[in-house]
Amino acid sequence: MAKVSFNNKNNSFFNSLKLNVDNYFKENNIPKTGNASLYIKTLVLIPSAVLMYLALVLFPTLPEYILISLCILLGAVLASIGFNVMHDACHGCYSSKKWVNDLLGLSLNGLGGNAFIWKFKHNILHHTYTNVDGMDDDIAKSPMMRQCRTQKWVPAHRFQHIYVLGVYAISSFAWVFMMDFNKYLKQRVINTPLQKMSVADHIVFWLSKLLYAIFYIAIPVSVYGWGAWAIGFATMHVFLGLTLALVFQLAHVVEHAEFEMVSGEHTQIENAWAEHQVRSTANFAPRNRFINWYVGGLNYQVEHHLFPRISHVHYQAISPIVEKTCKEYGLPYNSYPTMTASLMSHFRMMKALGEKP
Repeated sequence: MAKVSFNNKNNSFFNSLKLNVDNYFKENNIPKTGNASLYIKTLVLIPSAVLMYLALVLFPTLPEYILISLCILLGAVLASIGFNVMHDACHGCYSSKKWVNDLLGLSLNGLGGNAFIWKFKHNILHHTYTNVDGMDDDIAKSPMMRQCRTQKWVPAHRFQHIYVLGVYAISSFAWVFMMDFNKYLKQRVINTPLQKMSVADHIVFWLSKLLYAIFYIAIPVSVYGWGAWAIGFATMHVFLGLTLALVFQLAHVVEHAEFEMVSGEHTQIENAWAEHQVRSTANFAPRNRFINWYVGGLNYQVEHHLFPRISHVHYQAISPIVEKTCKEYGLPYNSYPTMTASLMSHFRMMKALGEKP
């Protein structure tokens, strides 16, 4: 397994930034975990998803356009649960109580994923080796997509900026039914061995996958039959996958984000870890209240990557501190003013990466 390290000899930027952010929480006497706004959001999102599911199962005679609309909304709400509840919980910052984080982290299993595998691939690999080709599973090599210049080019990539939305649309379906099982059975993520799973972790993996099949496949099929179920299930996953993929891609696969690659047995990245996070990450639509609410503060990705153990409800408040400190140390603070600007940057980059080197 290749080893990647950072040149942390000069860590003055992060030491200064951490001191400034810590002072903010001390001066305002507030914890770094979630607060009432996050708990209220949870009480809105999760019951909404449950009610939509029940409406779909209990009222199959509703007009088709209402049923399809419910499937679309369910996919959108499930994505928001992932952004807000699961994401903070799996990072251990939803609550100061570990059991609360562990319990709500299992909301990912309710979406069809697996919290154990996600924590390893996201919290450890993605957050440590952000945009490092060969380590970061979020930009893993794929015959369909070329996400950085160090990845092999194939002729199909000429059109990736056109068909990439189709790839994103099936991404959650592939995640639930293929990628989780691939990582579980191989016990590795890319070339990195997965952390050892306990007996309980194995049980949770198989039990949650079984329950997903029962609630999302068996029960709806018994109500609607295979044909109608397939339409509704596909509709839900298209909107779930598109939403999840686009939000995460806008954070790292945009024009101003930098990339590194694994080269040989031991790769040392020139920058310190915190500087690498700043250079490889971008914010989007920071002043859009709805987007900030819906995506769980993930439009403040710079803040999130520097402080993943701080709840997203604080990112907007600490962003001026982060931006100011970045400027003091001559570091970029990548931020797109609108989601449209970020989307345009992403697709321009995918088009550029699709051109033959």
